[in-house]
Amino acid sequence: MSSEEKVTTVKSAQKESGIRQRFVSFKATQIILWGFSILETMIALRIVLKLIGANPESFIVTLIYGITSPFLIPFAGVIRSPATDGMVLEISSIFAIVIYALIAVAFEKLVWVIVSRPRTPVSDVTETRVNENHTPD
Repeated sequence: MSSEEKVTTVKSAQKESGIRQRFVSFKATQIILWGFSILETMIALRIVLKLIGANPESFIVTLIYGITSPFLIPFAGVIRSPATDGMVLEISSIFAIVIYALIAVAFEKLVWVIVSRPRTPVSDVTETRVNENHTPD
């Protein structure tokens, strides 16, 4: 290698602005949907337990009824629940699942609107270094 040869190093990186805000928005919406999914699953279990006439003195049945009852108070008495031989079809609970699903979607969209930033074009950052004092290996 002659002493006049130059060694050029080129590094290229891509930067995207707003990626942190999109990550926070994504995680927040995941948490919201996860929480509402658990609530809706518990209400669905309650519906099934009532429908099959599960023993209300059983620990797990009492636990599920206890957890879901506060969330069903706004829907109590909205729609009559047909009952026969200890089996109850809680139509108001089915209605509650639909309403809570709509609320979950609304919260998700609200968080997305507040926190998220739109994607911006990816900008390339290029760094070039020239080393004129390169010694051959």
